Amino acid sequence: MTPHALTATEALAAIAAGRLTPTDLAASCLDRAAAREPVVRAFTHLDPDRVMAQARAAEARGPGAQRDALRGIPAAFKDIIDTVDMPTSYGSEIHAGHRPARDASVVALTRAAGGVVFGKVVTAEFANRRPGPTTNPHDPARTPGGSSSGSAAAVGAGIVPLALGTQTSGSVIRPAAYCGVHGFKGSWGEISYAGIQLTSATCDTVGLYARSLADIALLRSVLTATPFTGLAPNNVGGPRIGLCRTPFAEQAEPYTHALLDEAASACAKAGATIADATLPAHFARLVDAQRWVSAYEGARSLAYEATVHRDRLSPDILEGRIRDGEACSPELYRSSSRFGEACRIEADALLGGFDALLCPAAPGEAPLGLAFTGNAVFSTMWTFLQVPCVSIPGAKGPSGMPLGLQLVGPRGSDRRLLEVAAWVEQAVFG
Repeated sequence: MTPHALTATEALAAIAAGRLTPTDLAASCLDRAAAREPVVRAFTHLDPDRVMAQARAAEARGPGAQRDALRGIPAAFKDIIDTVDMPTSYGSEIHAGHRPARDASVVALTRAAGGVVFGKVVTAEFANRRPGPTTNPHDPARTPGGSSSGSAAAVGAGIVPLALGTQTSGSVIRPAAYCGVHGFKGSWGEISYAGIQLTSATCDTVGLYARSLADIALLRSVLTATPFTGLAPNNVGGPRIGLCRTPFAEQAEPYTHALLDEAASACAKAGATIADATLPAHFARLVDAQRWVSAYEGARSLAYEATVHRDRLSPDILEGRIRDGEACSPELYRSSSRFGEACRIEADALLGGFDALLCPAAPGEAPLGLAFTGNAVFSTMWTFLQVPCVSIPGAKGPSGMPLGLQLVGPRGSDRRLLEVAAWVEQAVFG
């Protein structure tokens, strides 16, 4: 297997065994970028010389436990994540060429663990709706999803083994499903958001992309500054899994429902206890409540751009975020926030009866065209509830495009959810 195709954990093992060097890995990933980037267009900034310099530095590092956790492993970062040595434009011409004064927390922790900051990848404008030029790595006529389009596509195209994105509505799980990679959105606040362009303090969450769940667990340990131990799905036993089609089931394609049924059946055969998990009817209102909360907070987070550079903002963000936020009264914001917190407490009780809920990751395959990044309805509610979510690839739709399975866990169960996901992945996809 060529180095660029290795998972992060496979590459680390090869480096530790002397079968691979960080410079060989970086060079292979750069070759892959040169081959795929003309079509995929995932990157906003990629400097091969800087990549190789970081790889050489990783190669020269002495042994160390946590500081070698990502030794020489390339990772790409969504272009709303500040990097001191690379431009961060937040997907907007307003900030073209902007050089932050310091790294975001997730970047600093990646560097401290020996990781190679491979480059910056495309985001929708301020991580909202207006898409960038990135195409789906499996079909350039289709969207990669958004707003973390470049992050998912860079991993899906085989350019880097790891990438970081963010989710305010469905910006991690949906692109992961569309691009056929593993995607993880942790519990709100588990990974520091410091140094990342803020939209909604209530909803914004760091997300991870990788080629395996083991890689997700590794990167999560680095970003939470906790010791890494490999996933052990054999220790899960017979998990309790709730089949949850959500209040928005009619928006999913028939083949998506068929995939959920097949996955639930496979899990049951492997020893899981499967039960229907029906959410309270009023949870359907969470999508509307999230809209008002994120818009109210987003209009204020982008106050500088909305007041000084309003004519340089796209209609997408003006209509879909700024004007909604300006129109939202403090009373509506507070009532929507209170409703969200009440539902979180209800969700804690409901999810406490399961190891995970099995849900759609997206309505179906990635839509044709690049102007629309897809329907986020199967992520928005979970984001507002601040629970951890993971998308598992492995299935295909009728057009041969990737489909994802989403697993959702209780707040704070991030590590457990990844182990359950590894068990489900083995049961469903072998």
